[in-house]
Amino acid sequence: MKTHPVIFFDGICNLCNTSVQFAVKHDKKNIFKFTALQGEYAKTILPKFNIDSTKLNSILLVDGEKVYTKSSAALRVAKKLNGLLPLLYTFIIIPKFIRDWVYDIVAKNRYKWFGKQESCWMPTPELKNKFYD
Repeated sequence: MKTHPVIFFDGICNLCNTSVQFAVKHDKKNIFKFTALQGEYAKTILPKFNIDSTKLNSILLVDGEKVYTKSSAALRVAKKLNGLLPLLYTFIIIPKFIRDWVYDIVAKNRYKWFGKQESCWMPTPELKNKFYD
């Protein structure tokens, strides 16, 4: 049985929530599942990979037994979305330390630039099957 790759995101971050909603819209093949880093699923799964979800400021992609973070996670997600979005994966040729440097600047300032919510974004009933609690 093949499991879905899971995108872990900061559920109170406006940029992160907008990015997830964008990914949901462009995931026409229903490849991904989604869950907030603050949720129970993250608290159950991430320790298996020695990851403390309370210390993250990055998107995570768990695909089977592999974990991708920061720019690598974002590019791997884009690679599986529809339209021209997979072309973004060509940025993988840029060294990871450079990609992650740019990613870290945005991550460090995401609340200041985009704001945050008091609680995690909740998917609509139609989208509920794409999310883990």
